[in-house]
Amino acid sequence: MTLRVLAAMSGGVDSAVAAARAAEAGHDVTGVHLALSKNPQSYRTGARGCCTAEDSRDARRAADVIGIPFYVWDMAEEFDRDVVQDFVSEYAAGRTPNPCLRCNEKIKFEAVLDRAVALGFDAVCTGHHVRKAGGRLRRSVDADKDQSYVLGVLDRDQVAHAMFPLGDCTKDEVRAEAERRGLAVADKPDSHDICFIADGDTAGFLNTRLDGGPGPIKDESGEVLGTHQGAHTYTVGQRKGLNLGGAAERRYVLSIEPVDNTVTVGPRESLRVDEITAERPVWSGGAPFAEPTACTVQLRAHGEVYSCTAVQRDGELFLRLDEPATGVAAGQAAVLYDGDTVLGSGTIAATARSGEPVAAG
Repeated sequence: MTLRVLAAMSGGVDSAVAAARAAEAGHDVTGVHLALSKNPQSYRTGARGCCTAEDSRDARRAADVIGIPFYVWDMAEEFDRDVVQDFVSEYAAGRTPNPCLRCNEKIKFEAVLDRAVALGFDAVCTGHHVRKAGGRLRRSVDADKDQSYVLGVLDRDQVAHAMFPLGDCTKDEVRAEAERRGLAVADKPDSHDICFIADGDTAGFLNTRLDGGPGPIKDESGEVLGTHQGAHTYTVGQRKGLNLGGAAERRYVLSIEPVDNTVTVGPRESLRVDEITAERPVWSGGAPFAEPTACTVQLRAHGEVYSCTAVQRDGELFLRLDEPATGVAAGQAAVLYDGDTVLGSGTIAATARSGEPVAAG
């Protein structure tokens, strides 16, 4: 069946090959590049981002080679509101957000998909490394490039209108195919880190937008060990940058309390949690778990996978891990799997160790 497909083209090799495959499959494909900044040069250049004028030109050239129409959509206002400002407000609240996950949720598969459907398109095609089978997301065959985690926030309808042509191949195979097709982006390096932080300095970026000021660094007993220059520059599990000397063992950030501007630190053992509460659950691969159900969960991008029991009650998702995890930060996503199939997700709100009170962040 021929579909009208809107191919989101970032200017990288993955999205270019995905668009080419969709066109080769006989679909009526139109390419679109998302302009995410009113001043593209304020975002990263070259290989360090996906939001630049250079990327727009690369996407247009790829569309010309493929032989499909190409447009640029201005999504700068939506991106600033739903991704950049969300990123800042989450850090201000002592949480650790994943902006790429939020961009997928709010921009590529909400704002763009809504506009595409309104214009008569049947599906949005992207270069994410993930498979889709039976209307459900599954991990890519390339485990190192798998992006099912950052798509775990999609709902069932968004998955139904999505097309992911690259989930059955490795990144090396994608580059080789791009070269065969004559796409100039075949050797273009992958983007990485946070595209809207021009120099890669997250702490510096946050310091220009948040004014938390100095505050105490305390241990678990409440003793003041030192002073930080802004609680928003830390994240749970962080070890470097504490500037605390003389300890017999390494200390890690255990929690961040923005109300009293306090960072609490302690030994690695104190990071271990086995109970997680997640809010805003979304189910793309099955019905909500009304009863405790065994599955697996991934707690951060490219992180470990843990066996767990999950249940949804009163609009929240409760997880009990079979083995404790460390460095679990509020604001990250907890994505549930059945084998390699995504079941659903929730945003981590609080963690605890069995028998202890639940602790936010």
